[in-house]
Amino acid sequence: MFVLRQAGAADVDAIVGLAAHLNTLNLPPEPEFISELVLGSQRSFAGGEMPEAFDPERRFLFVLEAPGGELVGTSMVHAQHGTPHEPHVFFHVDEEERFADVSADDEIREVHMVHRVLRLGMTYRGPSEVGGLVLDPAYRGHPHKLGRLLSLGRFVYIARRRHYFRDRVLAELLPPLYKGPDGLTRSPLWDALGSRFTGLTYSEADTLSRDDKGFIWQLFPQTPVHAALLPSGVREIIGRVGDASKGAQRLLESIGFLDSGRVDPFDGGPHFEARTDELTLVRDLRSYAYETAELGPEVLGAVVASESDHGFRAVWTAVEAVPNAFDERGQLTHVRLRANALEALGNPERVHIALRPEIRTKQIPWRLSGG
Repeated sequence: MFVLRQAGAADVDAIVGLAAHLNTLNLPPEPEFISELVLGSQRSFAGGEMPEAFDPERRFLFVLEAPGGELVGTSMVHAQHGTPHEPHVFFHVDEEERFADVSADDEIREVHMVHRVLRLGMTYRGPSEVGGLVLDPAYRGHPHKLGRLLSLGRFVYIARRRHYFRDRVLAELLPPLYKGPDGLTRSPLWDALGSRFTGLTYSEADTLSRDDKGFIWQLFPQTPVHAALLPSGVREIIGRVGDASKGAQRLLESIGFLDSGRVDPFDGGPHFEARTDELTLVRDLRSYAYETAELGPEVLGAVVASESDHGFRAVWTAVEAVPNAFDERGQLTHVRLRANALEALGNPERVHIALRPEIRTKQIPWRLSGG
């Protein structure tokens, strides 16, 4: 069974190999960077010196372990995206309307124009952020839909450690990008806009921003940028989700994320956001007692998590409500799970699940169907 768990020191080499498939700002394939990231992640999971206090520097790195022990994916959560030494910079995408009566050839013609406008924004106290999701290409299209566990398992952890995170969560999705003649990833928006104001290539700016994003605020125009002045092929990709990110978009939307109307100033990728407490996996998370059962393939699945001395672990597995197992408030208290899932979770005392309504209400009397 595939297990999502906390990253450890022994995982560094495998994570470097996985990072090479994405090579992004959050997860570059650099051993020294990854080693420091894993060490910081271990401290974050441990809570540091003040485990009950919020720390904007916390970063949590998860890995997806295959049944044979090899690592096939990673994902991350940042406690806060936007700090005094690393601000959160973005473009607001607004619309401006203009109207005029235009005289031409002795005729008066009404002209109504709607212009898309990019306005630079910045905050030193931004939302929490999910990112760094990488799945080994050999496992894409896997029947177990491994990207689902890589993405959704993080939100169960957010619910379990709610005080570690902000009241909003951000997900930056990649727009259409392309490879330049040198084989490096390039952005049409950066070529048309960012490079003209900074003198940097997309790769140079991406590398520089790992340590300091202030140059964006200092060098980009502070006045609105009218998209109509950009080449047509660039205008169309602003706020558009690239084909490789559409699956992630659907998954995020299914738990409560919406397009925020903001985009990344580097590449125009859309920013999706949600109120943390309104995400279904946060809002509906409960702890359950369980019993072992042989569940058929028709039984619906969910992210099931546990916490122990070995840390946070999560699996995607079939879950069934135990009929008529309620507390005095009408809340379901017991579920049925497969033995192999419980073994993968370390046979915990209780499990943590945000049950979907169709699971929560199955075989439950109608008078308690909202429980």
